[in-house]
Amino acid sequence: MRKMAVISLVLLLFLVGCGKEEAAQKPEQKTEKEPKIVATTVAITEIMDKLDLRLVGIPSSSKKLPKRYADVKETGSPMGPDLEIIRMLKPDMVLSTKTLEADLKSGFEGANLEADFLDFTSIASMQTEIKNLGAKFDRIEEATKLNKDLTSDIDQVKSNVAKKKKPTVLILMGVPGSYLVVTEHAYIGDLVKLAGGENVIKDQKVEYLASNTEYLQSANPDIILRAAHGMPAEVVKMFDEEFKTNDIWKHFDAVKNNRVYDLDENLFGMTASLNAPEALKEMEKMLYDN
Repeated sequence: MRKMAVISLVLLLFLVGCGKEEAAQKPEQKTEKEPKIVATTVAITEIMDKLDLRLVGIPSSSKKLPKRYADVKETGSPMGPDLEIIRMLKPDMVLSTKTLEADLKSGFEGANLEADFLDFTSIASMQTEIKNLGAKFDRIEEATKLNKDLTSDIDQVKSNVAKKKKPTVLILMGVPGSYLVVTEHAYIGDLVKLAGGENVIKDQKVEYLASNTEYLQSANPDIILRAAHGMPAEVVKMFDEEFKTNDIWKHFDAVKNNRVYDLDENLFGMTASLNAPEALKEMEKMLYDN
């Protein structure tokens, strides 16, 4: 009888041990639900893809978006997202950019949507936002790799131009019917600075200023860059007409020396994006005529 009790105890301990081992080998179940995120701009959508994050809403765009989001609901244009569609998606977070905050914030608040406006006014600020997104959505490894790749490409251009003479640059941002002057605080201004150019518009706190051609002529830039915000074909025609009919432009050295360049809207957008290294390399070519 005593022998049977000992055998039973040994069997019991064996079964308990097996149970503990099985429990130890069983992977932990994640209890946190996956966040429901709406990305309202192409740049943010591309970053979400690199961070391996699912989206429930994407912007409507003629630009090609990552394949993984092919069946995701479109929410309208970045500058005018459809709040009703977004509300129906019941997102935990809506992501837009700071350049659109003044136009969109009240609408998101009125629709009771939690929105975060990311700072993409420079490559450095975009990298900070990537780091923050990685921490927020448990994608630290992916964010670190993405930023490392961006930094490597940017450092290469900075190294290329480090010992070259800095050309002076005027940047114009056109919309159909008018144009503004771009400062170093806007994304394209940041690209010029990183590529070794010197913006003729200095000591400003805003991203864009009204144009004063007399002042601009006195600055007499080596290079003029013309960018388009929407309807690029019309904007290029507008710029061509302005430079042809406004006599003051012919006195600019940049015009005399054929150093006026129209920027490709697909590469040089209003905000930083993952094509920033490609844009920076193209900027280097224009600034140094190579």
